[in-house]
Amino acid sequence: MIGKYLRERLSWILLFLCLQLLILFVAAIDATIPFMPILYIVFLSFLIFIAFLVIRYPRETRFYSSLESWDDTYDLASVADPESPFESITTEVLTRQTERYKKEASLYMIELEQEKDDLLSWIHEVKTPLTTLRLMIERLDDETLKSQMMYEWLRIHLLLDQQLHQKRISFIKNDLFIEQTALEPIIYTEIKSLKSWCLQKNIGFDVSLPAAEVLTDVKWLGFIIRQLLTNAVKYSDASDIVIESGAKNGQVYLRIQDYGRGIDPKDLPRIFDKGFTSTTLHKDSAATGMGLYLAQKAADSLLIRIDVVSKPGEGTVFTLYFPKKNEFLSLTGM
Repeated sequence: MIGKYLRERLSWILLFLCLQLLILFVAAIDATIPFMPILYIVFLSFLIFIAFLVIRYPRETRFYSSLESWDDTYDLASVADPESPFESITTEVLTRQTERYKKEASLYMIELEQEKDDLLSWIHEVKTPLTTLRLMIERLDDETLKSQMMYEWLRIHLLLDQQLHQKRISFIKNDLFIEQTALEPIIYTEIKSLKSWCLQKNIGFDVSLPAAEVLTDVKWLGFIIRQLLTNAVKYSDASDIVIESGAKNGQVYLRIQDYGRGIDPKDLPRIFDKGFTSTTLHKDSAATGMGLYLAQKAADSLLIRIDVVSKPGEGTVFTLYFPKKNEFLSLTGM
């Protein structure tokens, strides 16, 4: 700030120096004016000017220092009160701009909430004809056609479900209910929902759950497992998906292992990034890059750690590590 202050006052400093040099020049060329007293006066003036700059520095920079450290929020309380007319002008302009941005941000938030509510309402309305369509598909006699239509129905259902949870993820903290939860019903429900897809791809499941319960939220855990199973089924063919639970050092884990195409090592650090699909099969336009991103976001809120190990051509293993009871104290306030 000292350098900026000196640059700001550079024209005044140069004017002072020029005036002092002018006085010395006049005293030097005019024999009637004693040079040494004038030099002494110039020296004292220079010292007084230096002292003036030092004294004025904290007062003149206090406002701008607070402005420089301002965190760019809408709160101007951290900015120092103005002490000069120019500082008052700056404060007035900032206040007007801040008030305008507050109003605009408030309007945008209202519009965004309205759009979100409209989208959620639309998704719930679409679910009714979608359920009716499934009942109609189940009454078909042609098994081949029935299987194909059920697969397409499932794709629509999963995309709607993903969109629904994407809108809910921003206020997930308000939607959590942490309790002891049995893993088996959740897993078998998600497997059943993927039945038609698995039959079409000749995929089976090998489920072993020695650790039967975890401390979590039923609904959001189901969503996380759904995304992982969907990925496993999508990138596997004619193989089993192994699901097993266990406990290690008092911490329950759930492992989902497939024997599909696997993940390229260079893609592995990015699979939870929003919108990331793949660099090896980038032509896969059906992928949205949102499933694992949303699963990770939900897992973070549930204090679940997701580890992934994969080898191209050999398959992928996702492991969910559930928190211990005492780790939920900060989340639930129990």
